[in-house]
Amino acid sequence: MDREISKLKNNINYIYKNNKNTPRMALCFNLSVNNAEKIPGIYSLVARLLLQGTKNYNSEQLANEFEKYAIDLSCELFPNYLRFKFVCLNEDFSKAVELLNEVITNSTFEEFEKEKTKLIGEISAELDSPKTATMDLYCRTMFENHYYGNSMTKILENIDKITKQDVIEAYQSILNNSKKVLAIVGATSKDEILPQIENTLGELPKSIDNDYNIEQPILTETKQAENVKADLNQAHIIKGWQVPTYGEKDYPALILLNIILGASGLSSRLFLELRDKKGLAYVVRSSYETYKLAGNFMIYIATEAKNINVSLQGFNEEINKIKTYPVSEKELADAKNNLIGKCAFLEETNLQQACSYAKYGVIGFDFDYTDKIKEMVKEVTAEQILECAKKYFVDDKYVLVITKP
Repeated sequence: MDREISKLKNNINYIYKNNKNTPRMALCFNLSVNNAEKIPGIYSLVARLLLQGTKNYNSEQLANEFEKYAIDLSCELFPNYLRFKFVCLNEDFSKAVELLNEVITNSTFEEFEKEKTKLIGEISAELDSPKTATMDLYCRTMFENHYYGNSMTKILENIDKITKQDVIEAYQSILNNSKKVLAIVGATSKDEILPQIENTLGELPKSIDNDYNIEQPILTETKQAENVKADLNQAHIIKGWQVPTYGEKDYPALILLNIILGASGLSSRLFLELRDKKGLAYVVRSSYETYKLAGNFMIYIATEAKNINVSLQGFNEEINKIKTYPVSEKELADAKNNLIGKCAFLEETNLQQACSYAKYGVIGFDFDYTDKIKEMVKEVTAEQILECAKKYFVDDKYVLVITKP
C-alpha cells in the first residue's frame, strides 16, 4: 500500500494514499469544532455560506468554475468538525486546490440574509416529516442544554438572533483555533501535488491539538417527551440510551450489538420479532450514533397509534432477551461479517477513503482507525455483548419520545 503520513509546515497532519490507475483525485480537509456555538444555527450558516461567494468570485462565478472543471466541492458541518471535500479529474487537481483555498481564505459571507431565509425554509419543510420531527425531539431531549442538542427546532427558535458578524467570528475562531487534518487519495504522485498544498493549506493558521472546550454530556435520569400532531396515520417512537463512543473499551461490542438488534435490516431481531412475527411495524430498527464525547444507542419504530403500548412492550422484551441470554455463535459471526462487508462497501472510492481517514484523524485517532475497528470487532465475544447490554440498557436512565396523532 502506497501511503505516507506526515505534517505540513503549519503542523497539519496529512495522509497521502496513492491509488494507481484511478481517474479522479479526492481530498478531504477537516477542522475541529472546539467550542459550542454561541447561538444554535451559527455553525450551520457557516457551512452554507462558505460556498456562496469569495473576494474574487461571486456565488454564480464560483459555481461556474466548479462546473467548468467538473469539480465536486462541498462544505459540511458535523457536530465535532467542519469538512471540506472535493473530487476532480487528475489533471484538474491544481485548480481544485486553488478554488478550495480561495473558499477557505476569502469567503465574504455576503449572502447571509439569503442563506438564512433558505435555511429556515428547508428546516421547516424537513420538520413536516413526522419521523424527522421525532428524531429532532429525541436529539434535544437526550442532549438537553448541550451543544449536541442544537437540533433543527433549536435552530429555528434562535436563528433570528444570529447576525452576519456572529457567523464571521465563529468561522474565524474555527479557522484559527482548530486541529486540522488532511487526506488526499488518488493516482497523481505526492511529489507533484505537495508543493501546491504547502503553498495553500500549509499557509493556513497552525493546527492546534489541545484546545477542546466542549463538556461531556451526561444523562442522569429518565426523560420522556411527546409530540401530538394532527392528520398523522401512524405513531413514531424512539427509545434510547447514552453509551460509550469511539475509542472506548466497549465500542466494538456496541457496534455488533446494534447490528444484531436492529441495524441489519431483514435479519435483525427487531425486524423479525416486531414486524415479521407481530406485524406491528412499518419500519423498525436500531442505530448507534457516535460523537467525540458521547455515543447514543436508539430503537425506532413507526406503527399504528393503537400499537404504541404493545410496541413499547416489544422493545422491552427484545432488550430483556439480549440482556439475559448470550447471542448465538451464528448471530455473532453474521454480525462481524456484516460490519466488515459494510466497511469495504463504504471505502470503495477515493473520496470515501479520504473522508474516513480525515474523520478519524480530526477526532484524535490514527488515520487507519477503521482497520483497527475491524480487528477489534473480530475479537468480541458473545459474553462481552451480553455484559454491554446489561451495563447500558438500564431502566433508570433512558430517553423515550413519541409523536402520535
